[in-house]
Amino acid sequence: MSCLNLETNPWLQQVLQSPIGDNSCDMLPLEDKVKALILRDLLFLNWKADFRTDKVTLTPPSTYDKEIVRASMSIKRREKIHRHALWLDAHSNFASENLASGEQALGSSLHPVVEVCKTRKQFEIFRFFRFYWSSPYSDYVGRRIKLLIRDAGLPNLPLIGIAALGSSIVHIPERDEWVGWDKAKRTENLVYAMDAFVLGALPPYTHLLGGKLISYILASNEIRYLYETKYRNKLTNISKRKANRLACIFTTSLYGKSSQYNRIKFRERLLYQRIGRTKGYGTLHLRDDTFDAMRQLMISHNLSVTNRFGDGPAWRMRLIRTACEYLNIDQRLLLKHSFQRDIYAVPLAFNTLEFLRGEHKHLRYYNYKMSELVAYWRNRWLAPRKTRGEVVEKTLDFKPAQFTIS
Repeated sequence: MSCLNLETNPWLQQVLQSPIGDNSCDMLPLEDKVKALILRDLLFLNWKADFRTDKVTLTPPSTYDKEIVRASMSIKRREKIHRHALWLDAHSNFASENLASGEQALGSSLHPVVEVCKTRKQFEIFRFFRFYWSSPYSDYVGRRIKLLIRDAGLPNLPLIGIAALGSSIVHIPERDEWVGWDKAKRTENLVYAMDAFVLGALPPYTHLLGGKLISYILASNEIRYLYETKYRNKLTNISKRKANRLACIFTTSLYGKSSQYNRIKFRERLLYQRIGRTKGYGTLHLRDDTFDAMRQLMISHNLSVTNRFGDGPAWRMRLIRTACEYLNIDQRLLLKHSFQRDIYAVPLAFNTLEFLRGEHKHLRYYNYKMSELVAYWRNRWLAPRKTRGEVVEKTLDFKPAQFTIS
């Protein structure tokens, strides 16, 4: 198995062989601090360390178990919350203003309506509740649509959950293989796909499978119409052409096979198709303070890494690569051992694949009316759920005043 080597000196060796706390690296020279933080992150993920005279050799585990991934995501989430603590505290009233009690949710006819974020307050509500989930929050660049899903079955229109679509990530080999894309066709037709980078329910609707409800809604005609309307007269940033036809939505699950996307069917058709698993190439396994130290190191040596949209791979990935190159660290091996994700595709047309490959010029859309999808969800998922005593009990226990982001 390949190993990662960190070049060291005697003083750094002594520091590295002691427990590395959140503040124990602050007095180190910047280069040593970056190495110490990388080591801390990898040891937390059960990499094995062999301390030698002038280097530390690190060996990755064959796989990460689900609990390690959850623990790592929890740390990254706490970092985000700490960084935005003042803003979150100033907007804590959003919970009481936008959430239903469990009693209200159980008594609701559950009639979801989709609200597109346009005003400052809508974006702030979305931002506030996005911190609820354990997966780290970062905004996509390019096209973005943020949605608040509310329950019109109750007079105060409480939130069922939130969702967001963003420009698809460029390089996902497993997705490209499923579509049948080479690089040229992907470059030409990726604009007809979007990623669901946020998709989840909020309490008390979490107990009533509200996540599955929102998953159904994203596959509906109405979401496609919203997309077509928003981008009807807009040009893409890079190719400067219109791309207001949506052929497919992709999303991922960080914790293996997703209970939320599992068995989501309509008219005997599987809406969320599991199409593969990423190889785990990425940056999720490195904490924010590690990245910040790398960025400081690059700035201190006048090494600029731009973050303009369309300027190559993701800025975070490029900056880490540049820092690793400067420190003589094998960036390929470091980035190769991040967290794998299951990939799901939501084709919106009978000929989605043929269209994305450039074989067909027009899409023959499925006719998924939101009202029909919601009715199916009610009968297939909600009704049986509400007969389970433990579910009803958990739902009734929820009060908006209990909701915290911490």
